[in-house]
Amino acid sequence: MITEIGIVAGEIWHYLDQHGETNFSELVSNIDKPRDTILMSLGWLAREGHVILVEYNNDYRVSLRRNV
Repeated sequence: MITEIGIVAGEIWHYLDQHGETNFSELVSNIDKPRDTILMSLGWLAREGHVILVEYNNDYRVSLRRNV
Protein backbone atom coordinates (compact mmCIF):
# COMPACT_ATOMS: atom_id res chain seq x y z
CA MET A 1 0.00 0.00 0.00
CA ILE A 2 2.85 2.41 0.79
CA THR A 3 4.17 1.98 -2.74
CA GLU A 4 0.74 2.78 -4.23
CA ILE A 5 0.44 5.90 -2.04
CA GLY A 6 3.84 7.05 -3.29
CA ILE A 7 2.95 6.42 -6.92
CA VAL A 8 -0.32 8.35 -6.59
CA ALA A 9 1.51 11.17 -4.78
CA GLY A 10 3.71 11.43 -7.86
CA GLU A 11 0.66 11.52 -10.12
CA ILE A 12 -0.83 14.32 -8.00
CA TRP A 13 2.42 16.29 -8.11
CA HIS A 14 2.65 15.94 -11.90
CA TYR A 15 -1.01 16.89 -12.36
CA LEU A 16 -0.57 20.04 -10.26
CA ASP A 17 2.69 20.88 -12.04
CA GLN A 18 0.94 20.70 -15.42
CA HIS A 19 -2.44 22.23 -14.49
CA GLY A 20 -1.68 24.54 -11.58
CA GLU A 21 -3.93 25.11 -8.60
CA THR A 22 -7.09 23.02 -8.67
CA ASN A 23 -10.03 21.95 -6.52
CA PHE A 24 -9.73 18.68 -4.65
CA SER A 25 -12.92 17.42 -6.33
CA GLU A 26 -11.39 18.14 -9.76
CA LEU A 27 -8.22 16.33 -8.74
CA VAL A 28 -10.24 13.25 -7.77
CA SER A 29 -12.12 13.39 -11.09
CA ASN A 30 -8.94 13.61 -13.15
CA ILE A 31 -6.73 11.07 -11.40
CA ASP A 32 -8.02 7.56 -12.02
CA LYS A 33 -7.36 6.17 -8.55
CA PRO A 34 -9.59 5.48 -5.54
CA ARG A 35 -10.55 8.62 -3.58
CA ASP A 36 -9.13 7.15 -0.34
CA THR A 37 -5.74 6.57 -1.98
CA ILE A 38 -5.74 10.13 -3.33
CA LEU A 39 -6.51 11.42 0.17
CA MET A 40 -3.65 9.42 1.70
CA SER A 41 -1.26 10.56 -1.03
CA LEU A 42 -2.31 14.18 -0.65
CA GLY A 43 -1.79 13.90 3.11
CA TRP A 44 1.70 12.59 2.48
CA LEU A 45 2.49 15.49 0.14
CA ALA A 46 1.04 18.00 2.64
CA ARG A 47 3.01 16.53 5.54
CA GLU A 48 6.20 16.74 3.51
CA GLY A 49 5.44 20.37 2.65
CA HIS A 50 5.00 19.83 -1.09
CA VAL A 51 1.42 21.08 -1.41
CA ILE A 52 -0.77 23.81 0.05
CA LEU A 53 -4.41 23.07 0.93
CA VAL A 54 -6.88 25.91 1.48
CA GLU A 55 -10.55 25.37 2.33
CA TYR A 56 -12.72 27.02 -0.33
CA ASN A 57 -16.51 26.78 -0.90
CA ASN A 58 -17.06 23.36 0.74
CA ASP A 59 -14.02 22.01 -1.11
CA TYR A 60 -10.26 22.50 -0.95
CA ARG A 61 -7.93 24.31 -3.32
CA VAL A 62 -4.72 22.33 -3.85
CA SER A 63 -1.51 23.79 -5.20
CA LEU A 64 2.18 22.96 -5.26
CA ARG A 65 4.39 24.78 -2.80
CA ARG A 66 7.03 26.51 -4.89
CA ASN A 67 10.36 27.28 -3.27
CA VAL A 68 11.39 30.84 -4.01
